[in-house]
Amino acid sequence: MSKILIIGACGQIGTELVLELRKRNGSAKVIAADVRENCPTVLSGGPYVKMDILDRQAVREYIIDNEVDEVYLLAALLSATAEKNPDFAWRLNMEGLFTILDLAKEKHLKKIFWPSSIAVFGPTTPRHNTPQYTIMEPSTVYGISKQAGERWCEYYFNKFGVDVRSIRYPGLISYTSLPGGGTTDYAVDIFYQAKMNKDYTCFLRDDSALPMMYMADAIRATIELMDAPAEKVRVRSAYNLSGCSFTPAELTDAIRVHRPDFKVSYVPDFRQQIADSWPASIDDSAARNDWGWKEHFGTAEMVDIMLENVDPSKLN
Repeated sequence: MSKILIIGACGQIGTELVLELRKRNGSAKVIAADVRENCPTVLSGGPYVKMDILDRQAVREYIIDNEVDEVYLLAALLSATAEKNPDFAWRLNMEGLFTILDLAKEKHLKKIFWPSSIAVFGPTTPRHNTPQYTIMEPSTVYGISKQAGERWCEYYFNKFGVDVRSIRYPGLISYTSLPGGGTTDYAVDIFYQAKMNKDYTCFLRDDSALPMMYMADAIRATIELMDAPAEKVRVRSAYNLSGCSFTPAELTDAIRVHRPDFKVSYVPDFRQQIADSWPASIDDSAARNDWGWKEHFGTAEMVDIMLENVDPSKLN
């Protein structure tokens, strides 16, 4: 029986990816793994294992002993959080990748998904309609580790034939996970404040355009890439991916369509410098041409869904 392991399953992407993969493949075939001791209730409908991706030997033994075929390696420290603990961020973001790549090199795994990010770009990258292939000089620990990871993924594919696939995720928006340590997380938190009829203080400038994507599109893109025939996956570093782009001011205006009295003030912090080094919009034509990517949700559709579904009680 083919088995799929999602490492970092309790995170923003992991939770929804586990649920969708279980829906498609059956719960018994999809194993959720995370450093948490106990399985979150939302993931309790299938197998769960406590796993530290930095414990190389334990990870290797579990994957080999349980005959896992595919791994989605999502464990990472995100942009803003990584800046506060760069040494640990580098270890977490890189050492785990080598563990999984080596298992595939040794033929213990058939396929790997490893997420990259728009953080691989930097202040010298063209900001508008950022190309698939362009200048990449990241200025954050997160971006540096993701750029290095892209190079290693491509190297393992070219040198050892490892079937590893990746996406440069934009900012991801979801109502099932709370805002975390990301630079784009204002676009999640803002909905909770609007739903509570509170004013919101944004940590970015009102004109800071960034690429964003509704989570359902990101999950679908991930699975579509993994399901694509190998010959159609022509990019083995990571694919650009785009849903929609907007500024905090534009998002506020879209929310005010539903809540006209919603007020937002802007007090940029250290995350502004990170945002300024990232693209404002993305050219994802390679993904569209190679494996047929197409987004389903624009800004207006995403705002409707978020305002209807965010649950402020989760913040307590």
